[in-house]
Amino acid sequence: MTDWRDFTDDGLTPTLRAARELFARNGYHATSIRAVADAAGLSVPGLYHHHKSKQAILSALVGSAMDRMLAHSRAADADSDGSALGRFDNVMECLLRFHMQRRDDAFVASTEMRSMDDTVLRRHVAQRDEQQRMIAGIIEQGVADGTFRCRHVDDAARAAASLCVALAGWYDPAGSLAPDEVVARQLQIARRIAGVELPRA
Repeated sequence: MTDWRDFTDDGLTPTLRAARELFARNGYHATSIRAVADAAGLSVPGLYHHHKSKQAILSALVGSAMDRMLAHSRAADADSDGSALGRFDNVMECLLRFHMQRRDDAFVASTEMRSMDDTVLRRHVAQRDEQQRMIAGIIEQGVADGTFRCRHVDDAARAAASLCVALAGWYDPAGSLAPDEVVARQLQIARRIAGVELPRA
């Protein structure tokens, strides 16, 4: 992986890109298979050749996004200096940038959990939990070495992850804040959640 901060290459097929846009704009249930096929430049039978159902499209779309997020998170962790704070900062920055650069993917993955069948939902929850365990493990390292003060590690990990998820809902690329500014501000909040002692202003 060349740069864990860069999510511009989504690795999706035209069908999945079309579905992502439609699901994000209209919702899963309001989007028909024909609408996805039309947007992807396919016939309905042609679409079914690649994906057996709309649920299969949702599964492929969300699964791809989560796989990429986890791969980048592991790369960010490996690229750190190995300290708890270094690992935490890298992984949180990675997640923040994912939710800024891949807002539609993050939005669909979050809001359409209600639309996933049991198999798809179990896979998605397992991937989400893996990400949260990564964060929790880093916080535990910080608590053990005294750099973090956190009594409820799992709660803090969930809250830090949720901070990133929420970013997909309010971040505006055309807004007044540059991505680096957003990362810097949100990272300070995430550090507070995890119990990192910050210098006084």
